[in-house]
Amino acid sequence: MTAQIVFVHGIRTSATMWRAQLAYLESRGRRATAVDLPGHGSRMDEDFSLHEALHTVDLAVRAGAEDGPVLLVGHSMGGLLSLAYTGGAEKPPVAGLVAAACTSFPQGAGLAAYRLFARAFDALPDRGMWLTQRMLAATIPEEHRGDFAAGGYALDTQDSALRSLAALDVASAVARIDVPLWFVNGQYDQLRLNEPAFRRLAPHAELIVVPRTTHLVTTMRPQVFNAVLGVAIATVEQRAASS
Repeated sequence: MTAQIVFVHGIRTSATMWRAQLAYLESRGRRATAVDLPGHGSRMDEDFSLHEALHTVDLAVRAGAEDGPVLLVGHSMGGLLSLAYTGGAEKPPVAGLVAAACTSFPQGAGLAAYRLFARAFDALPDRGMWLTQRMLAATIPEEHRGDFAAGGYALDTQDSALRSLAALDVASAVARIDVPLWFVNGQYDQLRLNEPAFRRLAPHAELIVVPRTTHLVTTMRPQVFNAVLGVAIATVEQRAASS
């Protein structure tokens, strides 16, 4: 059976952040869906809520599961949502999960510090857009530099989304995940904070640390990330064929 891939973007950005991955999969005849979460991208006028965010993921996963085993792929906030969804009390039809740049529990001092940083960034005269563009220009290959911004930046949603993440019980969810799981982190990603704890909670998971990359691991070295996707797809399809 052919794997169906569902992508979930990170905070502030949208489904367009996955352009490099969607192009890679399309060139190989693979079907993939990249969702926009509430308050982001094409849904910028909506309020963000965990309920609607998880519902969005669920709709895409269940639609994909009608045609084959689903590989769920999430980055940052999208990774945390995907972990919480896959390890939920009611097991969803997810055959494998790639969780990128999200091995940090969204609670306590770490979350408070991240929200404080985000507010300070947002308080800059242009809401930090000049600095954002300079950072992307310095780290992202030119052909993918516009992918994060193409769907717009959800600046007004950022703090409420961060605050909402505190309600996720990620630790319990990760411990319940029994499908193939890959953690993919950039070498210099600040959200590697709780990486050892995530490895203890999911000892069967594979940890892949991509050298010379930061939080934006999917676009800094897209060929490496796409290679991980290839391994994950092959694993999911092999398991489906043997079951």
